[in-house]
Amino acid sequence: MLALDLGVLNRRPHSAGLREALARSAAWLALAAAFAVLVFFWHGRAQALQFVTGYVIEVTLSVDNLFIFLVIFRYFNVPSEYQHKVLFWGILGALVMRGLFIAAGVGLFLRFDWITYLFGILLIYSGLKLLRQTGQQIHPEKNPVLTLVRRMLPMTNDYQGGHFFTRKDALYATPLFVVLIVVETSDILIAVDSVPAVLAITLNPFIVYTSNVFAILGLRSLYFVLAEMMDRFRYLHYGLSLILILIGLKMLASHYAEVPTEWALATVLAILGISVAASLMRARHRC
Repeated sequence: MLALDLGVLNRRPHSAGLREALARSAAWLALAAAFAVLVFFWHGRAQALQFVTGYVIEVTLSVDNLFIFLVIFRYFNVPSEYQHKVLFWGILGALVMRGLFIAAGVGLFLRFDWITYLFGILLIYSGLKLLRQTGQQIHPEKNPVLTLVRRMLPMTNDYQGGHFFTRKDALYATPLFVVLIVVETSDILIAVDSVPAVLAITLNPFIVYTSNVFAILGLRSLYFVLAEMMDRFRYLHYGLSLILILIGLKMLASHYAEVPTEWALATVLAILGISVAASLMRARHRC
């Protein structure tokens, strides 16, 4: 699907409009729904419900990731027709990193019971931290990897037709490569929150990874939707922070009380719906 997306559907760089982004987001959602049906007949109702819950949590938490991407693109003045390419390679790297995070996370959970409390505290801390900030407060120039790349590689001053590298008298990195590095390192930091959140639902690595994969694959299209509507979702980060806090509490209480997956899914959907509705109502009131 990634090869089809970049090699066929987006062979020529272009700026995705809202209608195109909505259509592709709907297509990715339909694929995830079809896979959930497959899991239902393959592994049963419980596993299918865990997949859906993990998918919803991952998509929800990834929304904040998309706001960070938008800030990064604005900071580096990335032309809109090149953003899709950066997101493609960024998400490809995210698939690899999430696989490593999940393998390590499942191993730790199965070997050390106390690690559940550590991840629970981490999620609560991340939720409280998110509650006090928005994506607009991200400072890409403070990324230490960015500083290292600029010191190690000769760079051009402007974009070179969507290329990450160009050759003059020597091989030069372009600003687009720097943007890719910042996007990749930002995703690693966010994976520290999102992967434990899905592990709170199930420790089945197949379900955890596939729910992550389907959520990540749809991020590029969802990004262009949110880029057009970002200012309308003023209260969304409050909902995201509350979801992180509640999942952290679920992990802390997991040894004493089991929260059914149905309740976890309903709670996440309710919080997400309320925060989006409140944001849209405020935007309509201001208009």
